[in-house]
Amino acid sequence: MGERGFKHHPYIPNSLPEVQAEMLRELGLNSLEDLHAEIPKELVFKGTMNLPEPLKSEYELRRHVERLMGKNKTCKENICFMGGGCWPHFVPAICDEINQRAEFLTAYAGEPYEDHGRFQSLFEYQSLVAELVDMDVVNVPTIDGAQAAATALRMAGRITGRGELLLAGTISPEKLLVIKNYCGPDLTCRKLDYDKRTGQVDMPSLQTALSGETAAVYFENPNYLGIIEEQGQQIADLAHAAGAVCVVGVDPSSLGVLEPPSGYGADIVCGELQPLGIHMNYGGGLAGFIATRDEERFVMEYPSRLFGIAPTIVPGEYGFGDVAYERTSFHDRIHGKEYVGTQSALWGITAGVYLALMGPRGMFELGQTILQKSQYAARQLSKIKGVKGVPFDSSFFKEFVLDFNSSGLTVADINKALQARGIFGGIDLSAAFPELGQCALYCVTEIHTKEDIDTLVEELADILGY
Repeated sequence: MGERGFKHHPYIPNSLPEVQAEMLRELGLNSLEDLHAEIPKELVFKGTMNLPEPLKSEYELRRHVERLMGKNKTCKENICFMGGGCWPHFVPAICDEINQRAEFLTAYAGEPYEDHGRFQSLFEYQSLVAELVDMDVVNVPTIDGAQAAATALRMAGRITGRGELLLAGTISPEKLLVIKNYCGPDLTCRKLDYDKRTGQVDMPSLQTALSGETAAVYFENPNYLGIIEEQGQQIADLAHAAGAVCVVGVDPSSLGVLEPPSGYGADIVCGELQPLGIHMNYGGGLAGFIATRDEERFVMEYPSRLFGIAPTIVPGEYGFGDVAYERTSFHDRIHGKEYVGTQSALWGITAGVYLALMGPRGMFELGQTILQKSQYAARQLSKIKGVKGVPFDSSFFKEFVLDFNSSGLTVADINKALQARGIFGGIDLSAAFPELGQCALYCVTEIHTKEDIDTLVEELADILGY
């Protein structure tokens, strides 16, 4: 901010006019604007910013912010049946207790000389996710699951030296935009058809699309519409026969009951960590993971940090540090594999705490509980007149599609009515998947009680007039 309108503020150091004048004299400058003399005059804003009057005390500021926050409608006072990439899951108290510790919260990146257990914590997180997905190597998290998919596909492009990506037709529209943005222009994206009966990958479409230019085939299990892909091995075999890499996106909360992608031919596994002990935070609270086998052709293409364990010069003592650091943009800003940041490392530690708490048995019980509750919800909802149950002949995990085409109402109308009754309904699919008409994607997890589900059924039946 220039000197125009600049006022002393207790949170801005050196803002007293006499202190500023002394600093400017020391620098040989006449005004604060001289600090930015290199900015062309035509780019300098010369008007007055339309900002509200400043609040004069911390108490007034707190009340103002609390009033604004009070306008939000949250999942605490409403029942939420939305998913699609950020899901309502239970967060054990210990996850927040650990990730709020100062040595993690304010020092989530850095160097070994000021490490206070962070490197080991990230190594433990990597090890736990690797065990969950049955792979050897896991990265320090990307910003979210969509970025993990995009980075995994760029890795595939470098590994194969090819330029075309084949993506399952049921991919989330938001994730598709991230992948296109991040992988272009040197990698092109081509959506495959999906089988309208099953909601799974259309195999003839895949066979036709594969070529000598295919760098990777990407599908998700479960996919965006909640469907469990049963053709994973066949897809991987076709990709490998064409010389392509098989990349699979996965929901980690499903892996207590579903086979990990490594079991049906995946070369790279990626996904969103948010289900593992991370709150939904208005678009935050997201982090993505990438996992591969411990093979040089994969490991050396990771752009993000990898932590390993090694013996020190003291017998019986071990230390934790970066593996193949020269890959990263931290080592070489120009020639690093990709430019990456560290903003989601804290969520990696959180996911590690969650997995350590749950263990294999806990993850199995989580998946089993979700399956039971989602099946019950779909069965009860499909009994409502005007609602067609899951329109695909396939199994699903925690998300499923409901068909409202015969109800006489749009999904938007239904969701508005539900929200007025304290319920967040399913995601409207009519724009992203127009061929489905008025359909919505509903999500049921371990947090939904039988009472929650029955309330949704009763209110939805009332809205539809039955």
